[in-house]
Amino acid sequence: MKVSVRYFAALREALGPGEQVELAAGSTLGALRDQLLARGGRHAEVLSRQRAVRCALNQVLADEAAVVGEGAEVAFFPPVTGG
Repeated sequence: MKVSVRYFAALREALGPGEQVELAAGSTLGALRDQLLARGGRHAEVLSRQRAVRCALNQVLADEAAVVGEGAEVAFFPPVTGG
């Protein structure tokens, strides 16, 4: 299934505004993050498990156990963003 991934604040500066990602049905936000980490490079650096990264599913804050559905919008951002 395809999901839309968006990045904000410092993550956006490092990875760009976002991308479309293929994800196995029934995957969680944590599994998506792991899939992005496995790419290595900037993804591994910016989304590292040693860094605090928040996520939202369809514009609602969610933890990594949340299941992602087809066509979902996932956002990753640092815990504090400016505004």
